Amino acid sequence: MELSDLISEESVVASLHATSKKQALLELSARAETLTGLPQRQIFDALMERERLGSTGIGNGIAIPHAKLVGLKHLTGVFARLPAAIDFDAIDEQPVDLIFLLLAPAGAGADHLKALARVSRLLRNQTICEKLRGSHDASAMYALLTGPISHAA
Repeated sequence: MELSDLISEESVVASLHATSKKQALLELSARAETLTGLPQRQIFDALMERERLGSTGIGNGIAIPHAKLVGLKHLTGVFARLPAAIDFDAIDEQPVDLIFLLLAPAGAGADHLKALARVSRLLRNQTICEKLRGSHDASAMYALLTGPISHAA
């Protein structure tokens, strides 16, 4: 599975202005609504339900919020860089400035887990994260996320 199967240039937010985890998830849900056709509220509620189980802030300024949704046709991702890091209740208690939202169809067991593992592997690459943090252009971020370096991650 390649990240280009999950995201498009339209699903990359170069500068997401949010001051809280809730606001960030609300904004990302709005972007996901335009990509999936599912209601923003349904997406947001599913993400918040998942967050109640435990934070998806994985450390090093990165969060990978995810949820399964009834009515979703295929795995869908949204990537966002925040100009100012926010509290995300991350496991290392550090604020988050890179968020990769992953949505999966309700019945996507193994595919969902493979996609989560793929995103996690990529975002553990410090070089890629530094470049993502230094970029202000969605096209450049998309190229970083889906380019040759990301295939090795």
